[in-house]
Amino acid sequence: MAPLTELSPAEEAAARAKEQAEQDVLPYKWTQTIGDVDITISVPGNLKGRDLVVDIKKESISAGIKGQEPILKGTLPHAIRIDDSTWTLSSAPNNTKVVEIHLDKANKMEWWPHVVTDAPKIDVTKIVPENSKLSDLDGETRSMVEKMMFDQRQKEMGLPTSDEQKKMDILKKFQEQHPEMDFSKAKIN
Repeated sequence: MAPLTELSPAEEAAARAKEQAEQDVLPYKWTQTIGDVDITISVPGNLKGRDLVVDIKKESISAGIKGQEPILKGTLPHAIRIDDSTWTLSSAPNNTKVVEIHLDKANKMEWWPHVVTDAPKIDVTKIVPENSKLSDLDGETRSMVEKMMFDQRQKEMGLPTSDEQKKMDILKKFQEQHPEMDFSKAKIN
């Protein structure tokens, strides 16, 4: 395996431009968050929902106009939750309509390099996630993230993390209950 090399700013810019050009020629546009993928396909404005064929499966997708080759078809890079994935047909400017497909990722912790596996890839290491709010997270995840943020701030200030503080509190309580014992050489690990 070749060693990873740093790209010069010019090489990096060229790689981004090549990636953008590859994405621009796709017959659809797509965006993603860490939890879902949204795809838009422009179609003629005279079409109705019944004129379209959109087939969303756990690991594949096909979308297009009835009687024609699908505009989007292939294997998804990762599984989705079918029950939470949808599609709609909306009016757009210039007598066109847009098929909007929403795919709910089964794994909410990974970026997709492409919508279908035979499409050009994007460099997922360059994705800068949007700022999410703690209030967007479920209770258990939110408390875990808040604890991690607290512990990081404590470390930066040279103070004990929440786990270290808990151990110190237990030791202090034990010392108070057993004043006859010598804790001068006690270490907390």
